[in-house]
Amino acid sequence: MRPSGRATDALRALSIEPNFSRHAEGSCLIRVGHTHVLCTASLEERVPPFLKNTGKGWVTAEYGMLPRATNTRTRRERDGASGRTQEIQRLIGRSLRAGCDLVALGERQITVDCDVIQADGGTRCAAITGGWVALRLAVNKLLKAGAIQRDPLAAPVSAISVGMYAGQPVLDLDYPEDSEAGVDANVVMTGERLIEVQMSAEGATFSREQMAVLLDLAGLGNGLLAQAQMAAVA
Repeated sequence: MRPSGRATDALRALSIEPNFSRHAEGSCLIRVGHTHVLCTASLEERVPPFLKNTGKGWVTAEYGMLPRATNTRTRRERDGASGRTQEIQRLIGRSLRAGCDLVALGERQITVDCDVIQADGGTRCAAITGGWVALRLAVNKLLKAGAIQRDPLAAPVSAISVGMYAGQPVLDLDYPEDSEAGVDANVVMTGERLIEVQMSAEGATFSREQMAVLLDLAGLGNGLLAQAQMAAVA
């Protein structure tokens, strides 16, 4: 029995509220159970120096947690992002770029900011899933304005956690499960294609057969997330 009472292949309660921020070119508030993340996409008509005059655009991301997003207050990162924060925001940026045709985007940059309001496990996965919605909405404005001629986004990019909890493969771990999981994984996908898999033994080794089961479970979860993403931007 999972602490939440969910079936092993059940997502937490999911909602994506698009256009949550008044000023951003694209935004949403994504709620995955008790994990809530505000995602905004900001457009700039410039690119990093290494991309100047290449005809390519850029998608990057920043990630942060509010001080009381967790059970105890976390100090603000005033002296620069911690190693964990840098690792997560690089993951978000890589994931969103993998699902974007940077040539079709043109020489402009979109920065996706993911701010965790409340955390209960899976914040990086929620940030990627909501970040794509914010990116999609920003790109829609470029298309509507005629600033770009081809859609640079082919399919949703989403991420879900899977793991071995109490000896069983489970989908979409909340914090109580994540803190006790024998195997923990974050799986990023677009359509049926894998973008990134972060899988490690947290207390017990795992077999190739178990890995295959977890990847199949992640495919199921990401398919459900993609449906919610498309409904949010429709």
